[in-house]
Amino acid sequence: MAQLTDDCFAHGGRLMRTDEALELLKEKLECVTSTETLATGNCLGRVLREDIIAPGNIPPHDNSAVDGYAIYFDDLEPEGPTRLRIAGRQAAGQTPVEPPLRGEALRIFTGAVMPEGPDTVMMQEDCTLEDGDVIIPAGIKRGANRRDAGEDVRAGSRVLHSGQRLRAQDLGQAAAVGRSELQVSRPLRVALFSTGDELREPGQDLVTGAIHDSNRYTLNGLLKSLGCEVSDLGILRDNAETIISALDKATENHDLVITSGGVSVGEEDHVKHAVETLGKMHAWRLAIKPGRPIALGQIGAIPFVGLPGNPVAVVVTYLVFVRPMLLRLMGGNITSPQSFPVRADFSYRKKKERREWVRASLRPNGDGSWKAEKFPRDGAGILSSLVESQGLVELPEDLTQVEPGMLVDYLPFSEVIG
Repeated sequence: MAQLTDDCFAHGGRLMRTDEALELLKEKLECVTSTETLATGNCLGRVLREDIIAPGNIPPHDNSAVDGYAIYFDDLEPEGPTRLRIAGRQAAGQTPVEPPLRGEALRIFTGAVMPEGPDTVMMQEDCTLEDGDVIIPAGIKRGANRRDAGEDVRAGSRVLHSGQRLRAQDLGQAAAVGRSELQVSRPLRVALFSTGDELREPGQDLVTGAIHDSNRYTLNGLLKSLGCEVSDLGILRDNAETIISALDKATENHDLVITSGGVSVGEEDHVKHAVETLGKMHAWRLAIKPGRPIALGQIGAIPFVGLPGNPVAVVVTYLVFVRPMLLRLMGGNITSPQSFPVRADFSYRKKKERREWVRASLRPNGDGSWKAEKFPRDGAGILSSLVESQGLVELPEDLTQVEPGMLVDYLPFSEVIG
């Protein structure tokens, strides 16, 4: 298992732009998880740790794309129907039969090997049978309804890349080239805490000044959707010795420690002191909203992430920064999620040199296009805004004003959750 350098999160005190922060993560982080070999069917959501090369063509032979009749295109009458004798039958999975002669047709089924000679397949729905012959109407194109060997995958080509996170279709592709097992990263083991005397577990009664802990449940779901093994270690009270002891113990069998809340400079924010006591802390002041401060550090050799306490800031900083970090620690590639240009259906002012994410949902324009409708409230503590929105509108640093009708980048949650 690779170890991170002691200064992997070091950075100056100025506000850091989003692109710069992501480049630093790419540059300084490396995989900390070991590799294991699993049956292909058990690799969904895992990070692939090898390139997959096709040993042969897919499909391995020319074959029929439909149920119909294999024919020689040059036998067809250009202006009217053509009558051909049916010379044989070829089904999928069978040894190839003798090819038909010129002036003959071969009954063939979807996936069956194309015989030598015939170059075109006529769909059975377009044909007429009469006295053992097939009547082919005019109008078909040469080579219609046949699939060439290797038209999907060529032998020797790379079909899956090391570092990609495996989706259902990727498992199918691996199986298609004959791979019964794959080398993948084992799951990242994450220790998860919430911090604060004001927090209570769901189901507990609330005294004055107390709230139910939601961040831990949100983060637990986000981490598990990425394939992490999560140890939910509960709520840490605002006591320096308790926090130091809990964080120290969490490093014994985890690859990463994440907390929410308690990383500012207040008298009751003990997490920063605890991390500095056990290792090193680097507070990245990011030019973003919501969630400007994010604490990155190490407890011994184990990386630490301290997220803000407000629930919306927790989710945004996780999606934009922590998720790429997790993928990197699992040996994955950091790639930008796919956003889509849509028309804004709102007005909004923001500061220059700061990237912002506005909660929004897509609504139809009535002309086949879509518009982004902003959630009416902006507070970083409004968790319901994430429940009732479908995604985020990303506003770049150089933009200061959004007007209705302006093109904006819309990032659906489906692109970054899971």
